[in-house]
Amino acid sequence: MILYSKMYIAMKKIIQLITILSFILLVPFSGYAQCKGFAKKICKMELGSYIHDGNYHAAVLTEGEEAELYKTCSSGQEYRLTVCSSEVFPNIEFKVLDANNRVLFFNRDHNYTRVWDFKPQASQQLKVWVRVPVSSKSSSGDVVSGCVAIMFGFKNK
Repeated sequence: MILYSKMYIAMKKIIQLITILSFILLVPFSGYAQCKGFAKKICKMELGSYIHDGNYHAAVLTEGEEAELYKTCSSGQEYRLTVCSSEVFPNIEFKVLDANNRVLFFNRDHNYTRVWDFKPQASQQLKVWVRVPVSSKSSSGDVVSGCVAIMFGFKNK
C-alpha cells in the first residue's frame, strides 16, 4: 500500500511538471497566433486596393524594441507597404533602406504615416526597419507590449 501511494505521488508530480512545461512552451505561440490573426483581420485591410503578397510579418514587440525585414521588390511594380500595430502604440517608426543603407523613406519625416506607396526603378532588396518608441506614459514601470505587423501589397500590371 505504501509503494502504491509513493508511485501515485510520483506520477502526480510528473504530470504536474509536464503540464507546467507545456504551458510555458505554448504561451509564446498563442501570442504569435493572436498577433498573426490581428494582422490578417485588421492590418490586411490597410492595403486597400493593393493585392496582399500572402506573407504575414507580425510579432509582439515591447517599447524600445526594433525589428527588421528584408523584401525583394521588382522594378516597375507598384507596391504599398503598411506598418500596423495595436492601439497601445500610437506612433510606430519605420524606415525603408536600400542595399547601401540609404534611407528611401522614413515615416517620422511624414507625420508617422503608416503607409508608403512606391514604385522601384530597379529590382532591389529593401530593408524595412521598425521601432516601437518608448512612451512617456509608461513611467509607472509597466512594460507595454503589443502586436506590430508589416504588410506588403502590389498592383497588377
